[in-house]
Amino acid sequence: MLRHTALFLAHELRITFRNPVWPLFGVFQPVLYLLLFAPLLANVMPGGSTADTLRDFTPGVMVMIALFGSLFVGFTMIGEIRGGVLERLAVSPASRPAIVLGRVARDVVTLVVQSLLMIVVAVLMGMRADPAGVLVLLALMAVVGVFASGISYAMALAIRDENSMSQILQFFAMPLILLTGILLPMEFAPRWLQVAAQANPLYHAVEAGKSLFRGDFADGSILIAFVFTILLAVLALSWSVSSMRRLAG
Repeated sequence: MLRHTALFLAHELRITFRNPVWPLFGVFQPVLYLLLFAPLLANVMPGGSTADTLRDFTPGVMVMIALFGSLFVGFTMIGEIRGGVLERLAVSPASRPAIVLGRVARDVVTLVVQSLLMIVVAVLMGMRADPAGVLVLLALMAVVGVFASGISYAMALAIRDENSMSQILQFFAMPLILLTGILLPMEFAPRWLQVAAQANPLYHAVEAGKSLFRGDFADGSILIAFVFTILLAVLALSWSVSSMRRLAG
């Protein structure tokens, strides 16, 4: 299975490199958030400098990349199902899990590259972050990417309709982002929203990112974020792999 996964990963990366517009476009909107929204937050937060604001705001933007950059990758799979490409792969001697895992690995590689570009832009704007914390956050973003892409592929295999899938993903994605505290800290929210945010795994990922960028590795949010996201990533991958096996009959 590992050999087949590596082969599918190489194939998917070649396709991505031949047409890198979508990955680059995926990082364009978060860069705009850094350029346009971070200075506004610096003026809203009392006593906060632009560098401090960027250090707290950049992890949230990275989570946004992980979610929106990976949550919609399944649309290409729907086209392959409709064209019969995926069915031919599913009944071939190739490992069924590798068909999904190779794509997920490609999505994680793309996500890490996008996150690195985002960090470079933030550093150029004046951000200073703990180097070890940046590396740990990149690992956390990879897990979030596995969860989001796994969900996307599983839904593509289950729904097989772009319009329905788009409506479902948009319905859940927006509340998840709003309850992370990316745009405004959750301390400003009503108490019931703060309680609701505790059930959002992406909220804990953002809080963990802030602590990691500050070099505070003792913060409990880091462990909570990894436990939450790893569990969800395993469940999402299991769902997508089982859906691929059902497609193969």
